[in-house]
Amino acid sequence: MLTTAASRGKVRSLVSLSRRLSTSQPGSTDGTHHPLPESEPELPLKQPQQRPRKDPSNCSVFLFPGQGSQFVGMGKGLLKYPNVREMFTVAQKILGYDLLSLCLEGPEKELMKTVHCQPAVFVTSLAAVERLNQENPKAVETCVAAAGFSVGEFAALVFSGAMNFAEALFAVKVRAEAMQKASELVPSGMLSVVGRPQAQYKHACLQAKEHCRSLGIEEPVCSVANYLFPDGRVIAGHQQALDFLQQNSRRLQFARIKPLPVSGAFHTELMECATEPLREVLRQVEINRPEINVYSNVDGKRYMNASHIRRQLVKQLVSPVKWEQTLHEIFERTQGTNFPHTYEVGPGKQLRSTLQKCNRKASTNYAHVEVTGDED
Repeated sequence: MLTTAASRGKVRSLVSLSRRLSTSQPGSTDGTHHPLPESEPELPLKQPQQRPRKDPSNCSVFLFPGQGSQFVGMGKGLLKYPNVREMFTVAQKILGYDLLSLCLEGPEKELMKTVHCQPAVFVTSLAAVERLNQENPKAVETCVAAAGFSVGEFAALVFSGAMNFAEALFAVKVRAEAMQKASELVPSGMLSVVGRPQAQYKHACLQAKEHCRSLGIEEPVCSVANYLFPDGRVIAGHQQALDFLQQNSRRLQFARIKPLPVSGAFHTELMECATEPLREVLRQVEINRPEINVYSNVDGKRYMNASHIRRQLVKQLVSPVKWEQTLHEIFERTQGTNFPHTYEVGPGKQLRSTLQKCNRKASTNYAHVEVTGDED
């Protein structure tokens, strides 16, 4: 990281922060108990973090992507930057498989699995911070706020100094395994929907649930899982409910509707059984108050303290991601006020389109940190 940051004593090494992490595979995968590893990896990896507040006309905001942004080849352009190889080495020790190889070479089918793509997006996003730190250190120094989409919140919290890299990655591992397990209990999924102005999403979900009950499903689930931008939603639930929405999309005033390549109905009550494993591991990791503003997916508001972070990260699994509300919270300002520079730090550029639709003026100062080659 930056020598200026080091001189302020703010950069803490991974070794000192990961005192309980080991090269062995910790915990069980049955959702009952997830003890942290006992010893520390001997790797001098420094973790990303924020810088002091700056004037709004000369500051930056980081947005961290979530599941769905992954692709084979991501990370290829990052390996020459400091700490990145060490990050992937630590990841291999914590995860028990070669994450770097999976990111670079696939196979795509394996990378797309929830259990793999969440750690992959998390590590690659923080590796992208290392690139930005080398190429535009001022962007890192002047960052005053961060937000992450779903699993991207963990990257935002690591960057903010609230969690350290290795412990957060272990929590992401437990989270991904629990969500994968939950998604295998019933056929379910997610639909991306762009509605016309007269579309009524909650009423459409009620109709879909009634259809499921007519098929004999006793407690059907169908609800808005992501609020992306005005008239942009992701709806998730039982597969039969999603089939109903697709078959009746015109009547329901949906202009566009597309199934997402995910394994389950994330951010709905179908993820309830995943909450306890995550709650358990978050009890064990060290969490501090963020040193910059970090915004929760649950309500779009700033995280206030460690207990707030633990509570909201668990609640996030079964609550809709309020991304549109988060962007309004970050970028809303009085007329004539300058906007910060916004960096999407991680694979994909999906967050750019949501920012454009929520706040076009703010999006004019957007940049993406490429995770493949030297060209953006």
